[in-house]
Amino acid sequence: MNNRESEHEELLHDLKDKVLDNKNGDEQLVNCMAKNMITVLSRKKRAAVLICIFSGTTDGELRVILTRRSMNLSSHPGDVALPGGKMDECDVDDSATALREAMEEIGLDPGLVRVVANLEPFISSNLLRVVPVVGLLSRIQDFKPVLNPDEVDAIFDAPLEMFLQEGRHKCVENEWQGKKYACHIFELETEQGNFVVGGLTASILIQAASIIYQRSPSFNQNLHDFSQLQLTLISPDLHENM
Repeated sequence: MNNRESEHEELLHDLKDKVLDNKNGDEQLVNCMAKNMITVLSRKKRAAVLICIFSGTTDGELRVILTRRSMNLSSHPGDVALPGGKMDECDVDDSATALREAMEEIGLDPGLVRVVANLEPFISSNLLRVVPVVGLLSRIQDFKPVLNPDEVDAIFDAPLEMFLQEGRHKCVENEWQGKKYACHIFELETEQGNFVVGGLTASILIQAASIIYQRSPSFNQNLHDFSQLQLTLISPDLHENM
């Protein structure tokens, strides 16, 4: 095992035993049991996505599963996304939402995924509160994707560390109600084709990678992204109830 593979093994070990168990006091992580009580009123504007992480078969690097949304969808057709969607009445918590949606979209058996943490909610462009659920897929070889063509037209994976690196990163400045915000964009070439990861998905993965690798991105983040902008506009009382 070379030094790079050893580093990835250590990170994966940290994911299982330290970082994502929230034992290091990092306030950016929310233990997956801490916010399971979801009120009925919050369900209508709540969603969850699955950050499904696995170890690459060649060099052991941490990778994340991504999809491209079907062109048949009315919302964000053709965009790259994490598996996920709105909370249903049957979902007991955010983890249940993310796992159910991953099963429906790409055929990922929930039994293969170990949920280890939730990140703080993000706010989407349609003002949904989106909770990223971090899960580990220990046996990637057991995952046999079955795509739902009504929701997904491609599945691929990307190195998680990419979302901290400047090489594939671009930033576009947008405006919402007179206020400027940053839209981060990452371009990726894979065997499945070329993909662009941007918007909410990029912001979530920047945050996740920053926490897991315990370092800041190498690119500039002086300007808020859309979710961060929205959080600055939310009253403290509402923010506490997210």
